Amino acid sequence: DFIPYALCGTNTFFGRFRHFLDVIDPRTLFVSENRLQESINLLKRFKEGTLPPGVTNEQLWKAQKIKQAIIHPDTGEKILMPFRMSGFVPFGTPVVVGLLLPNQTLVSTIFWQWLNQSHNACVNYSNRNASQPNPTSAFVHGYLGAVTSAVSIAVGLNVLIQRAKGFSPTTRLLVQRFVPFPAVASANVCNVVLMRKSELSEGISVLDKSGNVVGTSKVAAKYALLETALTRIVMPMPILVLPPMIMANLEK
Repeated sequence: DFIPYALCGTNTFFGRFRHFLDVIDPRTLFVSENRLQESINLLKRFKEGTLPPGVTNEQLWKAQKIKQAIIHPDTGEKILMPFRMSGFVPFGTPVVVGLLLPNQTLVSTIFWQWLNQSHNACVNYSNRNASQPNPTSAFVHGYLGAVTSAVSIAVGLNVLIQRAKGFSPTTRLLVQRFVPFPAVASANVCNVVLMRKSELSEGISVLDKSGNVVGTSKVAAKYALLETALTRIVMPMPILVLPPMIMANLEK
């Protein structure tokens, strides 16, 4: 029988891996409004036990995938295309390219760090845990904190590198290429903590195996925040650390 993703296979790494491959699938960005409504109605009829004859499990899985990619699970509202998890790669790639551009000026460094954190903040807010109400001020604080930390670290490190007398021009250029990573990683953590700090005091909803809310937990909120923060550090590593290393070896 068809079982929603939230209850199927996510107790194993491979199950979670498959689940998130579906969540970030960019093909869902091109789903029409009619197709979305068809998917929502199909899942609704499944829950009500009124499915028309001939509906297959594959059709139900596809409907679930489409709904999860576009509709927020807590609010039930559509997530704007650039801020969906399925849009994170296609919309975020140009920003990453901008962060890694060589020989950046002070203005370009500030611009790309600001644009990256603006995109990240909107993605975080759009995909937030909305089981408990969060004030808009939390989003604003998270955004301002992330932009401030990212720009400060990026500009500060660049200035320090430029003033370092022990670096040759080649070494200076190489070290500068790694500046985006600590700036982005620290800002990502700052963003998450400031935007979701209310969860630590209020807790987040805890569900049973059937998906029913059984209460709220501050402990669950602490683990959720910690793991999200660690993820925000690890996620940028492949795209902000590997390219400078590869380019350095290619230039040799």
